[in-house]
Amino acid sequence: MAKEKEAKTYYLGTGRRKTAVARVRISDGKGGIQINGRPLENYFTEDKDRAAVRGPLVATDLGNRLDVTVKAQGGGITGQADAVRQGIARAIKVMFAPPSERKSVTVGNVTAVRAWKKEVKGELNQPKPLPPAPKPALPAPIMVGGVKQALPPKGVKVDAPAVPAAPPEDPAIGIVRKLREGKFLTRDSRMKERKKYGLRGARRGTQFSKR
Repeated sequence: MAKEKEAKTYYLGTGRRKTAVARVRISDGKGGIQINGRPLENYFTEDKDRAAVRGPLVATDLGNRLDVTVKAQGGGITGQADAVRQGIARAIKVMFAPPSERKSVTVGNVTAVRAWKKEVKGELNQPKPLPPAPKPALPAPIMVGGVKQALPPKGVKVDAPAVPAAPPEDPAIGIVRKLREGKFLTRDSRMKERKKYGLRGARRGTQFSKR
């Protein structure tokens, strides 16, 4: 009798840099990173490229809890490393996103989850409304002889109103904040500038000569 496979959930993310594209999927695991069927240390030989790939995992302390599988194509070595970094960061964001911001597809025992945002007609280019400003807390009225006093009389000490404790922060929000602060979710839009006619390169001209 064939043994049933365990249910697996993958979170998808796509990263780009110059002409390189990296399609990333992450899942619960032990920290393995495979790029085009090869381990990270075998695919990228320079430490700066390896550090760029591990950047989102180190920032969120998830390096030993996730398995990463990447399919990278196009561009050069550095471009692919930056594309993989952005793809991993986006996949982690999908992993901790609320259900309203992601969409899942299940085939057999495999579930793929990707980012998804519902577009409402007429609200695509509308700016988001600002949250209402908090109202200042009014001081509690002071009772002197059974009569409310607007200001305390001289010589009477008044305790400041207690400030309510802030609610604990959702860990998912903290992880996404770390990715944004580290600029892992933002694509570097710089590209190779094309060569210009009559010049040696994009900006480099020929040396001046009188003859």
